[in-house]
Amino acid sequence: MSDLSPASPNEFPRMNPMFDERGHQIWETERLRRNGGVFPALIDATAVKDAEGKVVCYAVNVQDLTERRRAEEQVRQAQKMEAVGRLAGGVAHDFNNMMMIIMGFSDFLLTTLEQDDPRWADADEIRKAADRAMHLTRQLLGFGRQQLVARHVLSLNEVVSGMERMLRPLLGENIRLVTALSVGLGGVEADYGQLEQVVMNLALNARDAMRSGGRLTIETMDVDLPEGHAYRHIGIDIPAGPYVMLVVSDTGHGMTPEVKARLFEPFFTTKPTTQNTGLGLATVYGIVVQSGGYIWVDSQPGKGSAFKICLPRVDAEEDSAPPRLDTTEPTRGSETILLVEDEPTVRSVACRVLLNQGYFVLAACSAEEAVALAERVGGAVDLVLTDVIMPDMGGPELVERLLGRWPGMKVVYMSGYAEGDKLDVGETGRSFLQKPFSSESLSLAVREVLDAGAKPID
Repeated sequence: MSDLSPASPNEFPRMNPMFDERGHQIWETERLRRNGGVFPALIDATAVKDAEGKVVCYAVNVQDLTERRRAEEQVRQAQKMEAVGRLAGGVAHDFNNMMMIIMGFSDFLLTTLEQDDPRWADADEIRKAADRAMHLTRQLLGFGRQQLVARHVLSLNEVVSGMERMLRPLLGENIRLVTALSVGLGGVEADYGQLEQVVMNLALNARDAMRSGGRLTIETMDVDLPEGHAYRHIGIDIPAGPYVMLVVSDTGHGMTPEVKARLFEPFFTTKPTTQNTGLGLATVYGIVVQSGGYIWVDSQPGKGSAFKICLPRVDAEEDSAPPRLDTTEPTRGSETILLVEDEPTVRSVACRVLLNQGYFVLAACSAEEAVALAERVGGAVDLVLTDVIMPDMGGPELVERLLGRWPGMKVVYMSGYAEGDKLDVGETGRSFLQKPFSSESLSLAVREVLDAGAKPID
């Protein structure tokens, strides 16, 4: 039996009198279900007349538009994210290059000044501001799904366990952190650092929802979704199959339906703009989608919130945590590095860092010049450090050309943004530095690859 409430035939002319000459009209309105709930409806009404032309009744079809409206909202949300993501991606490359310059020269100042020198404090403030700008740019690229990522098969249990010690002091003494991590959890293919960002953003969002204290619970579990199950229960069309679910729930103030509807929009926030950019949850959304997953939230005012994320499940690997750079290892060397960067000042910063570490540097402003330099030294290059996006020929094409002749070269890519197909560093074994990066990060990454931290490229 239908759960739609009956309608009186006489109400249709009263609700919408604009019938055409045939006595037919279609319009959208809201109707009541038998349980009292309101739903959007499409009314298709036709006047049935007798032989004298008098209306005796109306033939009416009422179509529930709930699912259509839900699908339209999902499309609008995706379009919003794509539009702002394209905007962020369009300016990120140049912006990150500028941040590289600011970070690089402030690092140089910090290493040449004594800490009791007032100019050291000035340089340190510049460096801190550059760090904040870098974080903001990465959030923009994250929710726009424009970041280059290093995907690995990893365990969500490893991600959560590795962050517990960091989260507890951030949450404060009045919030209890509880983890329930499923034993034998399946793996997911994602970027370790991005998933850390997801957990961190959700945890901080929960903290802000529990100003008077409460409980934050982080759970992991394997789930197998039957065909159509997710759409019927949560309104998201998730293909059937095996997934790993991450649930971050709190006992905070919860959300109204109006807030839930805009939750993942870029720059939307219920907090003062001085405290929040409105990018945290939009970033989470972008990372989840970029990782091939799905996210939704269960929440009611006064009853807390539960963010649920499903990522496709793959066979877990024994050592799922990515290798971490050991900052105590020496970063100096004497190898030959071919540096390829079309932005002159960025090239100057990177060259200076590498020279200070003892390397012999061949600096090129284009791919063609890089090939010419490599030929000049007979391919005696230990490592190629190249930007991804350059005029005429990009970094990946340059690498293929160089390795075709001198397969022994190792490679480190650097970029703030790349169009089209993203470099999958995990699969190709090519190391990657996300711009803007510090002098220390550059030195460590180069040394790690030269010491065979990255597998050779075929």
